[in-house]
Amino acid sequence: MFLSDDSIVAGRYAGGPVGDLRLHPDPDRVVVSAAMPGWAWAPGDRYDQEGGVHPRDSRLLLRRVVDELAGGGWSVRAGFEVEWMVGWQTGDDRFVPVTTAPAYGMARVSGLADYLRDVMVALGDSGVAVDQVHPEYSAGQFEVSFAAADPVGAADTLVLVRETVRAVGVAHDMRVSFAPKVVPEAVGNGGHVHLSLWRDGVNVMSGGDGPCGPTGDGEHFAGGILARLPALMAVGCASVASYLRLLPSQWAGVFACWGRENREAALRYVSGCAGERERAANIEVKCFDATANPYLLLAGLLAAGAAGLADSVRLPAPVDVDPGALTPEQRAAAGIHALPATLADAITIFEADPVLGKAFGDSLVDTVATVRRGEIAALAGCTPDEVIARTRWRY
Repeated sequence: MFLSDDSIVAGRYAGGPVGDLRLHPDPDRVVVSAAMPGWAWAPGDRYDQEGGVHPRDSRLLLRRVVDELAGGGWSVRAGFEVEWMVGWQTGDDRFVPVTTAPAYGMARVSGLADYLRDVMVALGDSGVAVDQVHPEYSAGQFEVSFAAADPVGAADTLVLVRETVRAVGVAHDMRVSFAPKVVPEAVGNGGHVHLSLWRDGVNVMSGGDGPCGPTGDGEHFAGGILARLPALMAVGCASVASYLRLLPSQWAGVFACWGRENREAALRYVSGCAGERERAANIEVKCFDATANPYLLLAGLLAAGAAGLADSVRLPAPVDVDPGALTPEQRAAAGIHALPATLADAITIFEADPVLGKAFGDSLVDTVATVRRGEIAALAGCTPDEVIARTRWRY
């Protein structure tokens, strides 16, 4: 059980000197790395020494949750948006952006055309179906999104994408950070998750007569996720620095509400364009970042969605304004609540959540909570700027 600074902590079930495991590479996902010649990559599953599933293996946990949904006739398509900031190698831990060209502008692309081309070629040659790459808001910030896939495949691809982006940066004498907050005054890196729920080849996030477009089942699935977002923050916003990124009116989704194409809601309903909605409609969870373990995060999201289906959870009224622009009284009247503002608050809610507790099991819940509290203790007394400086290059 390692913290971001490589120190080790121990909990009730893990972290001590006794015991062992075996890591089995998945041969179906072996990829020859285009960004690191001579190397190949594969995700792995952890087993105990008797051949049983290791109780704290996140990839096999996600596979189990996917299989449980499939037993009820459901499948999920998942995708991630990957944001990162690129700086020059400076010989110290400062961040000096490789470009200060305007946000979202072509000048940033043309100025780094060789670097971005190499990123795209390396991803393509590694089998990643890239949908889009574009300059993001902060200086030196970019984003890539890739084609939706089954949840385990999507999480695998996310890891592969990040390692490929990092390796291309090294080849260009650049330094890459996926940290939620890289520069105190700048917008940070998110790790947005997109999900659509399917049955018999039909996307139930579209075609309904309820609010904005989901069917009743799509609403229940989304409602279950929205209801458990406070607990999921301990998994999806996994670092102390995560909560420095979560600021109102910065498209970080700090309020537990939903709305059609509302980038300030934690849960954004993406309807898709006319003519493609049956395929493209999905929900986007905006509050998470890249400190999350993607397997744990998707397992938690799917468990929450499955609970919403089982309990027929209804969504509240959609929000069509920036909730941060409302007064506290207006938010309270609309039932809009802020998500946890600290990692400590998120852990407390996570540990008490029965759905996530059942899905993860006691051993994994305790391990997650112990690591998170270790992170808090390691950064106790640090100013926000010091937290950012100490975690900038750890992700």
